[in-house]
Amino acid sequence: MIKFPKIPDSEFLDRYKAIQKLMKEADVDVLLAYAHEAEPQFVRYLSDYWPSFETAGVIMGQEGMPLLIIGPESLTYASDRSRIKEIRRVQSFRESSNPEYPGVKLDTLEEAIRDVTRGGKVKKAAIAGYNIVSQLVYGDLKRALASFSCDNLINGDDLVMRPRMVKSENELACMRTAGLMSNKAMHHVIENIKEGMSELQVRGLGVSKIYELGAENEAYPMWTLSGVGGDQAISRARQKKLEIGDLVHIGVGARYEGYASSIGRQVIIQKPADWMLDAIDAAYEAHEVICRELYAGNNAGKVAAAYEETLKKRGYHDWLLYGPAHATGLMEGEPPWIESNSDYELLENMTYCIDIFLHNKDGYGFRVEDSVRVGKDRAENMTNFPKEIFIR
Repeated sequence: MIKFPKIPDSEFLDRYKAIQKLMKEADVDVLLAYAHEAEPQFVRYLSDYWPSFETAGVIMGQEGMPLLIIGPESLTYASDRSRIKEIRRVQSFRESSNPEYPGVKLDTLEEAIRDVTRGGKVKKAAIAGYNIVSQLVYGDLKRALASFSCDNLINGDDLVMRPRMVKSENELACMRTAGLMSNKAMHHVIENIKEGMSELQVRGLGVSKIYELGAENEAYPMWTLSGVGGDQAISRARQKKLEIGDLVHIGVGARYEGYASSIGRQVIIQKPADWMLDAIDAAYEAHEVICRELYAGNNAGKVAAAYEETLKKRGYHDWLLYGPAHATGLMEGEPPWIESNSDYELLENMTYCIDIFLHNKDGYGFRVEDSVRVGKDRAENMTNFPKEIFIR
């Protein structure tokens, strides 16, 4: 049975306080968290609002409640969804077709900054979502800060990411629900996949099932790849038909209450080649090694070293592109990654996608992926899909 938990309002208040504490420590007077439809994470974390067409922001000072910043058209939508009740409409957050809205009275970032700082001085400001903020919003923010004689604008991603790294019990409950939806959807895909279907039709099996189960969206644009071309680590499904002997690379990921999950598995159409069976078995062995190493107090670099040593022993080290894991939560892929040069301590309730992507020089590839939680002794698998050789 699928449960449908939610993040309570009180947890959003705790998030503001945690971030404002970090702002004070960093002498940041104003923080703008920015989001667009594809990367809603920073604004979703603070307001539960996910922009569509337009962009959005949350602006906050070192004290008090933040403001939600939206474009001109989203007020009724934002008012219905946002946990932040004070909302400002600002033209630079409009949709990319740049309507001018003649005669419509809109707010300004300068006014919003004055409100959240209570008319105080602004010496340093930060943007969370620094890698994705639009030129239009960035320029508007710079102009607004200039009116406070502030020209110190820094990357503030860490101010929001640090509190997000260790998940709360409410967040974990949402992630387990997303994981169960992905689990059931992947079962549906594997039970119904067959020769002659297109990659897009296989993708459709997974997409339709997650929505039937109550997902709010895909965790990412789910894809299926078959045969040659399966070596694409990031891709989209094609019209290509599944053929006998194909190794089919399948990704399924449901999003629930903002939280992502992901499962990567592979199906062989009727006639497996020996190398396929061995490569999949090696990936499953590496998966188990990673789960054993994802315990509180371990160093992330040791996880990567154990992973690479396992695949080196099995003869697949040159099939690696990255790995073995990246954090996950409101985005399917979040920092921090676990890589060969990682050097930080794992904490209980950090969450990761085990992401084993293997590909060879002949154009074949596949992914073994699951969403997991760092536990006291080993990882909890929140998607918990069987690690089997699937032949259909």
